[in-house]
Amino acid sequence: MSVFQFVTMGTKATYNIDTYAYSSMHGTLESIKIILLAGRINDAYALLRKYYDSAVINVYSNLYLKENFSIEKFIVEKINNWLQGNETLPAYRVMSQYIRASERLKPINDLLYGDDKYKRLRDRCNDHTHYNFYRYVMLNDNEIHVENRGQLLERFRRDAQDIFAFHLGYVFFLNDHYMMSSDYLDALECNVQPEENSQYWVAPFIQDIFNEVITPERPDITAAIKANCAMQLS
Repeated sequence: MSVFQFVTMGTKATYNIDTYAYSSMHGTLESIKIILLAGRINDAYALLRKYYDSAVINVYSNLYLKENFSIEKFIVEKINNWLQGNETLPAYRVMSQYIRASERLKPINDLLYGDDKYKRLRDRCNDHTHYNFYRYVMLNDNEIHVENRGQLLERFRRDAQDIFAFHLGYVFFLNDHYMMSSDYLDALECNVQPEENSQYWVAPFIQDIFNEVITPERPDITAAIKANCAMQLS
């Protein structure tokens, strides 16, 4: 809800299209939790791939709008047509290549694709989704004793966290104002002079996410965002 106030430029939408993209991703994560509680690790990986796809789609649509919106091109047809249900977005491979080729995103691309971590993660998701190995068939039977179930769940946790860091890293690199606290606008709405530089303050829950999840595992992503945005992220 904190991003709803920032209207998406380049489309005919009167709201921020990321609002519902994020609530949809939230729903996918809730579904993953329910499925894991039922002991269906294989199905959970199929949804994890969907979560990964959602992150790539969200990054692609934001990047494409930023690189194609202008006064002369006030409506970016490719994204607007997708919103209107008149055109599909490109295939995952095309969107991923577009993101990786962007000069705008080079600092964070260099970090995220410095090794093959995300390729291996994607391959794991595909292996589970397509039953590429018989052992993944068995992981959907919650009555079978799986000796290394704890290790598999830990692998899943790390994969989910890596996608989360991937998505948040791109989101705040492209739209650092999304992490803004409400103090500045709250003051204006109350007809009070905002505190100096309060428009650069970071929402407490965003800072908590970086302190607890992003920075401990990926301090390089935090550093890249801080080096390329005006927000006062610690």
